[in-house]
Amino acid sequence: MAKDTATISANWRAFVANGVVILASFQYGVDFGLIGGLQAMVGFLQVFGFRAPKTPSGWNLTTERQQLISSLMTLGAFIASGSAGFLAIKLGRKQCLWLGCILCFISNIIMMTVDTIGPLYAGRFINGLANGCFMTFSQLYIQESSPAKYRGLFLTAFSFGTSFGTLIGTIVDWATAKKHGKAAYLIPLGIIYVVPVIMSVALFFIPESPRWLLLQGRREEGVKSLARLRPDGWDVEDEAAVIVAAIEREKELSSGVGIRDVFANPIDRRRTIIAVCGVTSQAATGSMFIIAYKAYFFTMAKVTDPFGMSCVLSTIGLLALITNSLIVVKYGRRRVCLMSGMITCGVLMLIIAVTYDKHPNEKSTGRVLVALSSLYMFSYNGMVAPYAWLVGGEIPSQRLRSYTFGLAAAVGFFMAWLTQFTAPYFINPASLNWGPRYGYIWFPSAILTAVWVFWFLPEVKGRRLEEVDEMFEAKLPARKFRKYVCVGPLGHIDEKAAVISTEEEVRARENEKATVVMVESVK
Repeated sequence: MAKDTATISANWRAFVANGVVILASFQYGVDFGLIGGLQAMVGFLQVFGFRAPKTPSGWNLTTERQQLISSLMTLGAFIASGSAGFLAIKLGRKQCLWLGCILCFISNIIMMTVDTIGPLYAGRFINGLANGCFMTFSQLYIQESSPAKYRGLFLTAFSFGTSFGTLIGTIVDWATAKKHGKAAYLIPLGIIYVVPVIMSVALFFIPESPRWLLLQGRREEGVKSLARLRPDGWDVEDEAAVIVAAIEREKELSSGVGIRDVFANPIDRRRTIIAVCGVTSQAATGSMFIIAYKAYFFTMAKVTDPFGMSCVLSTIGLLALITNSLIVVKYGRRRVCLMSGMITCGVLMLIIAVTYDKHPNEKSTGRVLVALSSLYMFSYNGMVAPYAWLVGGEIPSQRLRSYTFGLAAAVGFFMAWLTQFTAPYFINPASLNWGPRYGYIWFPSAILTAVWVFWFLPEVKGRRLEEVDEMFEAKLPARKFRKYVCVGPLGHIDEKAAVISTEEEVRARENEKATVVMVESVK
């Protein structure tokens, strides 16, 4: 009886390899959870903030410092992601993840040893470079090494890693927030070392991305990598041949491989725009407002135990991802989930803003805000975050994947940075003091993005990356992708060979006829 190669147990090696890489998203989540909480810690504010008797904690940060502490990390991630295509010319996915680990060590040493704001800014920026490497190259590895059936599941696990990391970071902050002095924030910062150490060692035991190796012309190494990632008995030579054929077909259509080429022809331009808009859809929900400033946001909204409520919010987001992991393989349609998530998040942002606007200083309002924010996080983590990253990685062409996905991630980080940088102006009591009224801005943003998803986002659930290439080359409208029947790159080669063969037969017959005519004329 033939062994079923589609089961999880048969693909255990791919699960292990991608599990190691998913640690990168956990690290990114830990950083987000920790830093968001630090800004509400008295121990941290005593070093980097100022006394503010009118605030609930008695301390506060200037708007400028609040902006830069949060947003410099995102700015560093933007630069690292934007450089992905250039780094990928010489460095593989694993090497770029190692680079992220090294940068993480350097940034954390700086942040733990300084008590002035300038070096702290530098540490946050370098930490952003590390997180940019983690988030970009880990997802490239997942997209390029996972079987088509489990690609959605792995990307959901990636988002789970981010949310679980955020929860752990938030819990650590909650446990240390009441400590006196620097220990309150140095203990959380010390946690940041753990994942890069584990990942640095584990990366030695998994193969490099097979598609990256084949793109570099290293076929033998690419086949070996596939053999380490696929079930026993899998025809890795055939899969490698399909990947190489798809790469060669792309080169026939456009041979350039550079940042300019992502916009050079209509097909690549369309794929780039979809990838960028897909990843950026996360920012369109206003998620960074809730994720990055939840402890501060709850504190200023006079919610009882803001750190505890932040933990509740992170746990709700985690449950959403667990729920999504149970359905993504069978039911995880990108268009439906993203559109539904955008509309739900937008409506919840509007309700949050209206609720606080009508009853700003009541205790019951705080409880309502926690409930609405929990629903928001469930909707965002269940229907927006995993599918946004999934779209950004599935859509780019193979030869330009590093450039296109790097650009998409960079624009996504830029929009997140813009949200983080401008949010303090709206929510800080020393500025506009909108607080939760900030949600008014994100309702129309989310609804407009849902409209874009309906008209322009193609459905590629369960498709191999080479099939995605074929459908874009066929210039299908977005709503026809789902039911299109692919022939594959080797099928195109067979068609081309058949055409050539037919042309040769025609020429041979014409030559035969010419010969007969010449013979008859001689007679």
